[in-house]
Amino acid sequence: MRALALMIGLAVAAPAAAQRTTLVAAEPVVNAPAGMQAWKIRYLSRDDRGVQRELTGMVVAPREAIPRNPRKVIAWTHGTWGTAEQCAPSASPRFFELTPALDAVRNGYVVVAPDYPGLGNPGPHPYLVGTVTARSVLDAVRAAQGIAGAAAGSSYAVWGESQGGHAALWTGQLQGVDGAGLRLVGVAAGAPPTDLAANLRQASDASARAFLTALATDSWSKYYQVPLRLGRARTPGIIQRMARNCVSVDSTPKLGALLGILALRQDLAKTDLGRTPPWSGYVAANSTSPVSQVPVLFAQTQGDPLVAPAVTREFARRMCTNRVRVRWIDLPGKDHATTAKQSAAATLAWIDQRFAGARAPSDCGRF
Repeated sequence: MRALALMIGLAVAAPAAAQRTTLVAAEPVVNAPAGMQAWKIRYLSRDDRGVQRELTGMVVAPREAIPRNPRKVIAWTHGTWGTAEQCAPSASPRFFELTPALDAVRNGYVVVAPDYPGLGNPGPHPYLVGTVTARSVLDAVRAAQGIAGAAAGSSYAVWGESQGGHAALWTGQLQGVDGAGLRLVGVAAGAPPTDLAANLRQASDASARAFLTALATDSWSKYYQVPLRLGRARTPGIIQRMARNCVSVDSTPKLGALLGILALRQDLAKTDLGRTPPWSGYVAANSTSPVSQVPVLFAQTQGDPLVAPAVTREFARRMCTNRVRVRWIDLPGKDHATTAKQSAAATLAWIDQRFAGARAPSDCGRF
C-alpha cells in the first residue's frame, strides 16, 4: 500500500511543488472520521541551513468525488505537544479529536497538518525557531498536492494555536521568500508567542513560564549546538528530563513533573532569557515581525496565563501601524490550550471570506 501511494504521489506532483519538495510517501489512515479521508505523509524539506530533511505530517480531505477545481487548503500549525521525537501529533490516536481545523474538511477544505522537524522524525526539534518551522509548513502544503485523492490546490490559509500561532505568523513572513508556487490568503493565530522576550517575562503563571523556558532552552541547546548552562548546577538535568515527556492538555501531571516544575521555578526565578547570552540572540532572531502582506486574525483569551494578552495586543497594534488589516477576537476566561477551539467558528468564517476575495475586516483602533 505504501509503495502504491508513493507512486501515485510522485506521478501527479505538480511542477511547482517539485521545485522545493518531494512527497516521499502518503499512507492512507484507516480510522479517519466519517466523511473524511486522511494520509500520513512523509516529505522532504530544507531547514534554515539548507539541509534537506525528511519530515512527517497528516493530510485530511473530504471523502467524496474529486472536484473539477482544486480544493482550498488550510495549513494547521499545532500547539505544543512536546519537543521529543515521539510527541508528533500525527502519531497520536487523538489527532482527529485535538485538531480544531478539521471542522473545515466538512466544508470542502483540505487540512495539511505538519508535525514540524524533530517530531515524528529524527533530529532535534527547533521549538519556536521561526524559519525552519515555516519552511516545514510551506513544504507540507506543496507535498499535499502530490496526493491525487486530496485534490489540494495551491491557495491556502494558515491557522495555528500557541506554538502553532508563532509558526503561522512565521509562515506568513516567509511566503514571499520561500512560498514559490503557493498563494497565501490569510494568517490566523490563536494565542501566539510574538515578542519572545516579553512573552517569557510576562506569562502570569510562574509554572507555565518555567516550563516554556525549559522546552525552549533544551531545544535551542540541541538545535544551535550550545551548552545548556542555566540556573544552578542541577538545572540542566531537570530541564533535560522534563523535555523527554510529551504534553497532555487534559491530564494531571505526574508527581515527578510537578516537583521538576517547582525546582525550575526556584532555579530560574531571576533568569531573563532576553538578556542572557547566548539565549538572548535566539529570542531576538525567532520573534515574529509585525509586517504582513495578507490579513491577520488574532484570537486570545482575556486571562491567558502563558501567552500574556497584553503582549499579543501590543504586537497586533504594531501590525495595524504597518497597515495590516487585523481582526481581533477577545475570548472569555483564562485558558490557553483551547483558544483555537473556542474561536474556531469565527476563524473559519474569516478564512472563508479570504478565499472568497472579500475585503478583510479591520479592528485596528478598537482593541
